[in-house]
Amino acid sequence: MAQIIHDYFTAFNAGDTDAMLACLTDDVAHHVNEGQVRTGKAQFAEFCAHMSRCYRERLSGIVVFSNPEATRGAAEFIVEGSYLATDPGLPEANGQTYRLPGGSFFDLRDGRIARVTTYYNLADWVRQVGG
Repeated sequence: MAQIIHDYFTAFNAGDTDAMLACLTDDVAHHVNEGQVRTGKAQFAEFCAHMSRCYRERLSGIVVFSNPEATRGAAEFIVEGSYLATDPGLPEANGQTYRLPGGSFFDLRDGRIARVTTYYNLADWVRQVGG
């Protein structure tokens, strides 16, 4: 079952939002680091469009874990990115690069991802982009 998580991250690294959406349940709960919970594929797609506008990111060193029942999963990774456009409430963007560890947690249902919760150290990110 961890394959769906691998597929999700492969799509993320390819910048392929449609392929990411194909990995999700229709009622996916997307818990964003220090943000609101977004529910459903439409809100997830809106978030991805915003992120693509403001950031270019690639994940490396991805290690995926899952429980034997294939109902929960997790992943650790390194986020390598560029800050392309100023995100409201955050420091001004001018192409700064950053590298920081991150992690995601997943609920899995019927062969799809039903919850994505992502964490990273926002203070470290702000320090790296010069905020």
